[in-house]
Amino acid sequence: MASSGMRTGGGGGAGPRMSAKMDRLGGFSATPKAAAGKQRLSSAAGGGAYRRTSSGPLPAQGGRSSSDGVSSRVRVAVRLRPRNAEESAADADFGDCVELQPELKRLKLRKNNWDSETYEFDEVLTEFSSQKRVYEVVAKPVVESVMEGYNGTVMAYGQTGTGKTFTLGRLGEEDTAARGIMVRAMEDILADITPETDSVSVSYLQLYMEMIQDLLDPVNDNIAIAEDPRTGDVSLPGATVVEVRDQKSFVDLLRVGEAHRVAANTKLNTESSRSHAILMVNVRRSVKGRTEMDISISGENGHSSSMMGSFRPPIVRKSKLVVVDLAGSERIDKSGSEGHTLEEAKSINLSLSALGKCINALAENSPHVPVRDSKLTRLLKDSFGGTARTSLVVTIGPSPRHRGETTSTIMFGQRAMKVENMVKLKEEFDYKSLCRRLDIELDKLIAENERQRKYFDDEVERIRAEAQCRIAEVERECKITLESEKTKYHQEYLDSIKILEEKWKIHQQSPKKQVKESESTSNDVGEVDNLLQNEKMLRQSAEDEASDLKNQVSHWKKLEATATAEVVKLRKMLDTEASQKEKLEEEIGVLRSQLLQMSVEADETRRSLDKGDGPGKIFPGLDSLVSQTRGSQPREQNNGPKQPIAKLFEQVGLQKILSLLESEEPDVRVHAVKVVANLAAEEANQEKIVEAGGLTSLLVLLRSSEDETIRRVAAGAIANLAMNETNQDLIMAQGGVTLLSMTASDAEDPQTLRMVAGAIANLCGNDKLQTRLRGEGGIKALLGMVRCGHPDVLAQVARGIANFAKCESRAATQGNKVGKSLLIDDGALPWIVKNANNEAAPIRRHIELALCHLAQHEVNSKDIINEGALWELVRISRDCSREDIRMLAYRTLTSSPTLQAEMRRLGIKIL
Repeated sequence: MASSGMRTGGGGGAGPRMSAKMDRLGGFSATPKAAAGKQRLSSAAGGGAYRRTSSGPLPAQGGRSSSDGVSSRVRVAVRLRPRNAEESAADADFGDCVELQPELKRLKLRKNNWDSETYEFDEVLTEFSSQKRVYEVVAKPVVESVMEGYNGTVMAYGQTGTGKTFTLGRLGEEDTAARGIMVRAMEDILADITPETDSVSVSYLQLYMEMIQDLLDPVNDNIAIAEDPRTGDVSLPGATVVEVRDQKSFVDLLRVGEAHRVAANTKLNTESSRSHAILMVNVRRSVKGRTEMDISISGENGHSSSMMGSFRPPIVRKSKLVVVDLAGSERIDKSGSEGHTLEEAKSINLSLSALGKCINALAENSPHVPVRDSKLTRLLKDSFGGTARTSLVVTIGPSPRHRGETTSTIMFGQRAMKVENMVKLKEEFDYKSLCRRLDIELDKLIAENERQRKYFDDEVERIRAEAQCRIAEVERECKITLESEKTKYHQEYLDSIKILEEKWKIHQQSPKKQVKESESTSNDVGEVDNLLQNEKMLRQSAEDEASDLKNQVSHWKKLEATATAEVVKLRKMLDTEASQKEKLEEEIGVLRSQLLQMSVEADETRRSLDKGDGPGKIFPGLDSLVSQTRGSQPREQNNGPKQPIAKLFEQVGLQKILSLLESEEPDVRVHAVKVVANLAAEEANQEKIVEAGGLTSLLVLLRSSEDETIRRVAAGAIANLAMNETNQDLIMAQGGVTLLSMTASDAEDPQTLRMVAGAIANLCGNDKLQTRLRGEGGIKALLGMVRCGHPDVLAQVARGIANFAKCESRAATQGNKVGKSLLIDDGALPWIVKNANNEAAPIRRHIELALCHLAQHEVNSKDIINEGALWELVRISRDCSREDIRMLAYRTLTSSPTLQAEMRRLGIKIL
């Protein structure tokens, strides 16, 4: 009996014997004809339909343009495996069941010796085709598209043991010529990227028994699939992502993944893959030469600056290459699978059958494609009928014993050629890089301003100190000189007076001698006169010297005044610098304000691109924003400085963004709440916003603001946060449902009502909040919003009712709820019945689900019958376009005794 085990090497599904024969044949070495057809393959592509008779060449692959992208048909190549030793011995007397015509890109499938059928493909690869040739015609065009910013898929399909893993996953450690598509694709990717600006990361998974397992982390064995509700993109957030820098590390990762992949020994293949292997390569590239920030600083006398620059942020391209090695389809009687291997084979065949159904539906342009029937089809949603460029290689064997499996594989490839994808360019703006560049320039300007200001302050202090020292020294010298001269002249004056007094006394005491000495007295008087003249001359000299000293003092005072004027001039220069700094801060505020507006308009651009504006169309307001900003800067400077707008998220700080929600300027509040709403749309940011108090600020805005735009955007941000269960509890604890209900009763704008309804609908999906939500008026608020009549509002109301009904149904099944539905108590059933057949598909789908969940419980049956909902349930079980809802309605009708009795009474039969 075949036993399952873990793969131990990098060999393909064809087994060691096939590998040995391929190596013996030169590793699929290309023939001259195959090499000559290589150039034709790059431009030719096959038609969608298969034909049983030969005809002319296939038409060139269509590439019509549309508003959503470029149409690209799935390219399909067929590769023939050489006979292995067992087939050579068992089928020695029989010819191959297929005949290849690579020059004509045709394949003949022999039914017998005289009858055959002819099929055409995009490329026909013989058993002698080399691995390099296979890569160049199958995968290289897809890899080149990925490097240009488009998603791409390369997939191998075929019977077990026909060489799918050899084609895709061969490591080529012993022979480099045997390297598979995975290794060669990574070589081209690493050779084309710039390590400084670009990055490449990989995830390696397997889909085993309908469970997605991480081949790089075997403990992670049940990864959930996440789907973006806005774009529909499918992702695996729980998968291990490893950044790749060189080829050696990538080969090591492949070796680790192959060692963990499940394989088993069967009759058809000694090392048969029992799981679908999926390699995801994410490429992030910066677009050079498109948007370069040009910030110039021009100065006048070194004291003024102005900032002029382009506001376009850098552009990055994020693309993804998916390489899928499908497990081989097998017949149980031929493979001999037993026990657990048999269960593995059943799971493989079921997932491949689901993939075939999806491709059939896409090939026939069916309105319903059952992508949710299997996790494999969900993961390949973008590869078939999506936005990726897809290339499929189908592998077949030559043995006539497996003609049935070979025919099935060929027909699968023919149907896949009918599928068309709308290829889209994956570009987005790199605002974080722009913010970092703005911050660097801002830091440089601030540092330069601080340096100049410190220099001027130091210069002013130096001149002031020098002037004060000089003035003090002059005053001290003048004071000393004046005191010395004054003392000297005063002493001489006193001495002269004293001499005169003595002479006068002598003259009074000797009258007799007066006559005698009259002559001598007259001489003395003359002497006194001379002394007086000398005294006058000395006094005049002292006054002249004092006048000179006063002139010197006046001169020093003039020097002091000059120094004071210089100090005043320096102070004016400082004031001018302060004014220039203030203007600079205003300009920076304007730049950040415009950057904030660009973030909002970029979100609108992204939504318009998703709606059909095309990948090459840039939002027209972005170019005009530059001219508006340049023209509005002087006007904003005259009106006074605005608060600086912090940069987005972590580069500036979430607290700064949230602080703008309390700004007194209405425009600032509007832009700030839009930024918070955009950040809240990403699940990775929600926890940080709540921790920083963003939820509380949004609820305060919802309660206090009268601006309709603020209320609408705040409600949308709360709706985004309400997608997380932890945030739902916080919203309820802070009275969020009451605020949303009040907003629903006051608002008239359909978009505001849609946001409020979306927030309440998200809360309705929490089992723990049912009673509180109804008690605080959440259900009545939902039903009250139907007055608007807008389809988007009604769709959100229907979604909320469906979520609430589903939670009630789950609680009743688990025994946590008894009694009639709260929705019925609040009067929701008449509206549900009225809109159960609504023309809008989203509204109808949610209401049909809600009605089915309500009818699942016997306690609601009487109300279902009285309101006429029984007829709607019967219609849903017969006519609903969705099979899951149709089956749910059928099970509900057949499991309810009350509904069964009423249907018998009315004569209703369920088909």
